[in-house]
Amino acid sequence: MRTHLVAEALSVTLGTRQIFTDLSLTLSPGERLFVVGENGRGKTTLLNTLAGRIVPDAGSVSCQGSLAVADQQMRVSGTVGDAVRDTIAPAERALELLDAALITIEDNPQDYAEALAEAERLDAWDAHRRVRSSLASLDADFPDDTALADLSVGQRYRVRLACLLAGHHDHLLLDEPTNHLDHAGLAFLTEQLRQRTGSVLVISHDRVLLQDLATRVLDLDPTPDGLPRMWGNGYHGYRAGRAALEQAWADEYAAQTARQAQLQSDLQQAQSRLSTGWRPPKGTGKHARQSRAPGVVQSVKRRQEALDAAKVTLPPPPPVLTFPRLHAKSTRTYLRAEEISLDGRLTGPLSLAVRGGDRLVITGPNGAGKSTLIEILAGRLSPTTGTVSAPDPAAIGYLRQESEETGDHLSMGQRRRRDIARLLQSGPSVLLLDEPTNHLSIAAVTQLTQALEETEAAVVLVTHDRQLLADTAHWPRLQITPAGAPPATPAGGSRR
Repeated sequence: MRTHLVAEALSVTLGTRQIFTDLSLTLSPGERLFVVGENGRGKTTLLNTLAGRIVPDAGSVSCQGSLAVADQQMRVSGTVGDAVRDTIAPAERALELLDAALITIEDNPQDYAEALAEAERLDAWDAHRRVRSSLASLDADFPDDTALADLSVGQRYRVRLACLLAGHHDHLLLDEPTNHLDHAGLAFLTEQLRQRTGSVLVISHDRVLLQDLATRVLDLDPTPDGLPRMWGNGYHGYRAGRAALEQAWADEYAAQTARQAQLQSDLQQAQSRLSTGWRPPKGTGKHARQSRAPGVVQSVKRRQEALDAAKVTLPPPPPVLTFPRLHAKSTRTYLRAEEISLDGRLTGPLSLAVRGGDRLVITGPNGAGKSTLIEILAGRLSPTTGTVSAPDPAAIGYLRQESEETGDHLSMGQRRRRDIARLLQSGPSVLLLDEPTNHLSIAAVTQLTQALEETEAAVVLVTHDRQLLADTAHWPRLQITPAGAPPATPAGGSRR
């Protein structure tokens, strides 16, 4: 049986907001479809629609074969053992049917052949070992009696992901699967998805995973006509197609707005002549004035009609994320931390100095205190030991992981752009950036990366973005160690 997952002309509206419209896709065996777009563009809504949790306003979804979903938030009921048993249950049933068919093989050889084929398809004899190996590879091999509710969000997610990867579902839908994974876990996930014979739909901002795995890319970011785009040829096809679309969009929008501006100017000139300029010199007869008036009126009418016909039909293209000129002196120390630590959150002592033009990436495992260090440098937290000095606090700009404002109707991607714009308006000489690529589109992240390289301001960066880490591999690193490990070597920022 050939499996497939087909969505035809889907439209979904939540409340008063249209999430997407006229969206179609097909998932076939071996397909690795990645869904991209700034947060708030409808990626998770699409996943839930494909999984049957949301009924679309228009269109349909049909699924042939088994389907499993890895949400960002996982259930908290049951134990690790329950999750393992759920995963291997189809394989155990297949082996039971095979044993039963073996008893009656002489009378019903076809039943045995079918049962054997199903057991082989599921690789049923290796199911338990496969699940345990997957759990170990994702650092989630907890005892069977461990309650999922007693695990952290990240631990629960890794348990569920390991079980799904070890199973044999025909279609796998994954929402941000790289969250909560270390380097080894990322390598394991990549290899498992690459070897998978069934189809996979992946929602991810991880550009490295996209480059490694995507066969096609579904793009939910804004388009001139408001419709989603499907790009072939993997990540490179998406990047090339998206760049061409945005360039053509910007060119046509500029042409339409320039044409409208010219016609508006022509109309204003004609209206001016109608009120004053058409009048002939004093002493001209009344008849001459009357005979000239209709021509000026017709000119105004023609220009008004031309303006009405030249409406701008395109929405404004996405703004390009650029930095204004940020001034910083390479000889000036804008920020200095000396032997700082914070009980329970940041192991020390840590020391660093930041001068104009410096670049520094703060690295370390989750929970080591990277964000804590950024907050101390920004003056948001006070260290338990040591001191932080900034001669000009107004020269220090700080970008949090998440926006502090949530009471508006902007998407998270739009909020992120706004937060960055506000940060830059103050003209800081030092940029303290905590996960700056969160919620941004891939195009915006690319623009941000270039701007960070080119700005005169000093940049201190915390990020889990693998591509951004690769792009800034030539920047100095400050490794933060978790509690109980030897303290990090004191470091200073280094200029480009």
